[in-house]
Amino acid sequence: MVKYYCCAGLLKSTWDQVCVAFWQRYPNPYSNHVLTEDIIFREVTPTNCLISRRLLTKTSRAPRWMERYLPKHMASSAYIIEDSIVDPKKRTMTTLTWNISHARLMCVEERCEYRTNPENGSWTEIKREAWISSNVYGLTRAIQEFGLARFKTSVTKTMKGFEYVLAKMQGETPSRTLAETATERARETALAAKEKAKDLASHAQKKQYV
Repeated sequence: MVKYYCCAGLLKSTWDQVCVAFWQRYPNPYSNHVLTEDIIFREVTPTNCLISRRLLTKTSRAPRWMERYLPKHMASSAYIIEDSIVDPKKRTMTTLTWNISHARLMCVEERCEYRTNPENGSWTEIKREAWISSNVYGLTRAIQEFGLARFKTSVTKTMKGFEYVLAKMQGETPSRTLAETATERARETALAAKEKAKDLASHAQKKQYV
């Protein structure tokens, strides 16, 4: 049994800009889990379509209940194959990715199609589909639900990473990451607490001399 998921996304940049950003999106603050990317194959077809295949290495920490089903050296990393076709005539870019690690435990296939938004020619729309399957007896549903939840989180990071790279390409200041925002808020909270502690200590000393 396969779990299917579909969603749409929108990038407020032209299709050409998105295609360029696609090849430059690593590294970015939202892709710390991507360790390496290697081009395995690339060619231009007689119809001027660019066909590529890449191998991506990512960190992929499995939940504790799943780790016992994986060899120790495979429990924290995964290899992903990414095929892509860029068609400049139709102005579409189609990608297909799937994992070759842990495939017996869970397989996640993703298909994305990037095309110009019909309502705004300066924007790019993305149709994203995913198929999540598992054949582990007794755990199929749990593994698929886990895979779907992780996939949705990954989609959010992917879109934020795209936006970050596109902003840098266009000379804009990228929005701060959640980690940066959280760090600054924690720093502000710590400073406020420190000042409050000083005030309390000062008041306590004054009471001693009264």
